[in-house]
Amino acid sequence: LYLACSTPQSRTFWTPALDRLNSSGMSQEDYVATYDPKTEKIQRLKLSGFHSPRGINVHGMDVVISSSDPSVLYVYLVNHRKPLVGDARKVGADSAVEVFQTKVGSDVLTHVRTFEDPAVVITPNDVVGSPDGTSVHVTNDHSLKAGWRRHLNTLLQPSDSSVAFCHADHGCKFAIEGLHASNGIVKGKGANETFYVVDCTVGDVNVLERQSDNTLVLTEVIKIGSASDNLAIDADGVLWVAGLSDGLGIILRQMNDPTAKVASAAWRININSGPGAFYGDKYRLEKVFEDPGELTSGTTSAVYDSRRNRLFMHGLISPHLTVCEL
Repeated sequence: LYLACSTPQSRTFWTPALDRLNSSGMSQEDYVATYDPKTEKIQRLKLSGFHSPRGINVHGMDVVISSSDPSVLYVYLVNHRKPLVGDARKVGADSAVEVFQTKVGSDVLTHVRTFEDPAVVITPNDVVGSPDGTSVHVTNDHSLKAGWRRHLNTLLQPSDSSVAFCHADHGCKFAIEGLHASNGIVKGKGANETFYVVDCTVGDVNVLERQSDNTLVLTEVIKIGSASDNLAIDADGVLWVAGLSDGLGIILRQMNDPTAKVASAAWRININSGPGAFYGDKYRLEKVFEDPGELTSGTTSAVYDSRRNRLFMHGLISPHLTVCEL
């Protein structure tokens, strides 16, 4: 497992997705770590060739096997940098997507490139990277970085989020606009050109198909009916969703006190092969885990290892990684 790590205290000051824009409390120690399920060893990775004076403040991430060498991995990281000019509470974060290269088992991430375009990569939350390190799809959870209009939109809940696409040679553009509360994003297995983007407020999973120009077209919506966060695809192509059983608890309690216990859940979504399929229920939804915050608190990511039958859960401000055998 690859994990984007910060300090709990830093998250309470600097989490642009939740309007925490006090850059004076930003962590200077964010990093990527790996967890090996075989040995239970945790390893902090070193950055090579990354010389940004503003450092790195991690959020959403993706790890993709290279299409040319299966021992090589590309690691895509949302980097919430503080602005070069102005108070972040007024102008927002100057966020970008950093691309690193590594090898399986290595403790070094080598910087490849930075994707940045403040007009398109506005409020990046989560990413899906390409297997050659040259392009990325990234969700914008809002259309505005900061200000009173963004706060008003929090109340009005317009469909003002989007997915951007960036290419190393061709720059950035919107892949799709007009989505509601876009958060986690994941791509189907292998050559499957289906993308899934979760609406974190109402829990809908938007199913989108990639076009030849790398734009996305909405084809259907999977209704969960519960606030949700990040998405993952297991080795069998099954979709997993981190359920926000107490989303307000994360915002109102845990973001002020990282030790607060907040309920969490995990959903599994796959193609319905049972009797319900006859009646038009294309997908089978199962809540496979729920906890009041004792075992895992404030989960925002749920990843399933179908070979070992283990579910891994962590969160933006969770105190620990939780591992469950299913």
